[in-house]
Amino acid sequence: MEPYKRLTAVAVPLDDANIDTGRIFPSRFLRKPRSAGYHNFLFRDARFNEAGNERPDFIMNRAPYRAARIAVTGANFACGSSREPAVYAFVDSGFRCIIAPSFGEIFFSNCFRNGLLPVVLSAEDVLRLRRQLHEKPGAEMTIDLEQQCVYGPDGYEYRFEIDSARKLRLTKGLDDAALALEYLGDIERFEQQYLDEWPWAAAK
Repeated sequence: MEPYKRLTAVAVPLDDANIDTGRIFPSRFLRKPRSAGYHNFLFRDARFNEAGNERPDFIMNRAPYRAARIAVTGANFACGSSREPAVYAFVDSGFRCIIAPSFGEIFFSNCFRNGLLPVVLSAEDVLRLRRQLHEKPGAEMTIDLEQQCVYGPDGYEYRFEIDSARKLRLTKGLDDAALALEYLGDIERFEQQYLDEWPWAAAK
């Protein structure tokens, strides 16, 4: 994963609350390999019509937001099923941060394993940010993970909390395998101690 420190990028406002993972990543694409291009399936039914043509009324199809890497959303974002492809679709579309008053618990956890930062701010702060993004389409925001700050389009600072272990994982760009390798020395020492105390365990 790409290490995460400070991000300045276009942000897109998604106003609906309770956007579930079925809307983010429709279930009919779950059997597709990730190599098929999961960015093509992000909000597929909202972005495209039955003929495969873009819906011009969907906000992510509008020119100012096509380069967005930050989403500012309604409450209870990504509720519903536990499908991790919902996270993959955001990551493969270039997103690095989603800001909401609350998240579906499983989606929230999956984000950290895939380099996507979920930021929880108050409902009032999130509404304020979305209003600014609607007023200035294509406006940029800055996410400073090290300082745990979000800077709105107007420069206003919003502090957020994050678990220290999850913060470390993102700042170092560690996926599950890389995280385990961080403790390789401890694992090897434990293994040797175990075999010293229980040598019969290694017998063939």
